[in-house]
Amino acid sequence: MNVHRTIFFSGRVQGVGFRFTALRLAGGFDVAGTVRNLPDGRVELIAEGESGQIDQFVEAIRSHMGDRIRQVHSTESQATGRYRSFDMAY
Repeated sequence: MNVHRTIFFSGRVQGVGFRFTALRLAGGFDVAGTVRNLPDGRVELIAEGESGQIDQFVEAIRSHMGDRIRQVHSTESQATGRYRSFDMAY
């Protein structure tokens, strides 16, 4: 069953290649969604797919950017089907 997960990363996550890293890593997982910087300094990542794939994707992000991440907050709901690929928003 596919889920929709919104994940907020805080810490030193802007200006360090976080979005580009997430975009590159997304290609290795069966996920769709988007990643964008927020005005308050956090990064918002929206991912849809199987829960296990999203978990692995987020773990890969943590593995690559963990020294930059101070806190992660996520919410989960039913997938919308809105996303067909994984993209970066500006």
